[in-house]
Amino acid sequence: MTDDRTAALSLLNAAAVRMRSKHMLALGLDDKLPHFCIDLRCLDEAVDRVVATTKRNYPTLDMPFHSRWRHFVVAGRNRADAILQAAGAASSVVRARAAFDLVIVSVLLDAGAGAQWRYHDAASGENFGRSEGLALASLDMFTRGIFSAAANDPLRADATALARLDSGTLGKGFQIVLNNLLLGLDGRAELLRALGRLVQARPDVFALRDTPRPGGFFDYLAAKAEGKKIPAPLILAELLQQFGPIWPSRLTLGGVPLGDCWRHPAMVTDDATSGLVPLHKLSQWLAYSLIEPLQQAGFTVTDIDGLTGLAEYRNGGLFVDTGVLVLRDPKDAARAHAVDAPLVVEWRALTVALLDRLALAVRARLNMNAAALPLAKVLQGGSWAAGRELAFARRPDGSPPIKVLSDGTVF
Repeated sequence: MTDDRTAALSLLNAAAVRMRSKHMLALGLDDKLPHFCIDLRCLDEAVDRVVATTKRNYPTLDMPFHSRWRHFVVAGRNRADAILQAAGAASSVVRARAAFDLVIVSVLLDAGAGAQWRYHDAASGENFGRSEGLALASLDMFTRGIFSAAANDPLRADATALARLDSGTLGKGFQIVLNNLLLGLDGRAELLRALGRLVQARPDVFALRDTPRPGGFFDYLAAKAEGKKIPAPLILAELLQQFGPIWPSRLTLGGVPLGDCWRHPAMVTDDATSGLVPLHKLSQWLAYSLIEPLQQAGFTVTDIDGLTGLAEYRNGGLFVDTGVLVLRDPKDAARAHAVDAPLVVEWRALTVALLDRLALAVRARLNMNAAALPLAKVLQGGSWAAGRELAFARRPDGSPPIKVLSDGTVF
């Protein structure tokens, strides 16, 4: 293995995300970052809001993990549960493969939708935007067999069906019309096609017990379990290594795609990874979302706090809107920034590091330890919801405080 390849693989894990994000925060606290100042005195307001939101949403403090599965719940009813019971009537393993199919596709479709797009849910008669709308749209497409290659077995995703999925079909599934446009449609469609091509090409990962399908990743992970135990950071590391080729052409090192990893001039190291900041938001969101299907199949997922907070605009917006993060140039708030802009990379990395500090303070306030209140529950309780509420309080359309140009594949 070449030195560059070894260096690249060192960035494809949660520990690298946490370490480099903490380094970015340390630079910020030393006033050495180009775009943000940090005022930790304002962290108390962020904590207050997260605690209040958590108590309101979960009065008994018995919140679930932050994952895609929460978005399939409408009016207290878990829409996905009944569907997966039908798909996996034969066994828990069959159900787990179907759950992996659904949630992998749904998470990959879960980049920012924009403030205007809405999905009309026929079952409830309501309209949903953003992540909730994207989730219900993907669930409805899954139920109708849009991702299946078998007419008599709709509740699955197959490599062949994904590889030929076009933007028009996906657009119909998302109910896109001239007055209901979704950001990044073509990017989402190409991401699923890339997933299909990858799954077809890697039967050693995705077809161990079935024809090639994303759900085959369940069998791959199960084979790596020791005593029915799987560490959460291992789930992420395998996601990053096995799914890496699906992402649009971005940074590579030693021939290894680095995924959601970007350059920032302040991240100086003494090896080939100098200047690189890994964040892996969608992959970590997916790792969190694979925990429950594994648990339901009888596996114990350990070290869940080994994963990090999510570098996305609701968590990041919480820290900007409460004054923890302050733009050096206030005019940057009115500009739109590319996802690879150093300002955005800086913001996202600071978000990850500050979420760890926020979690410690929230636990102290609620008199709970990390075992009772892991980061995944702080996010759900929590930081994401508080960030969204504050965004709507500050801006009528609930948009984030910093505008990021989305291609439908990052956040």
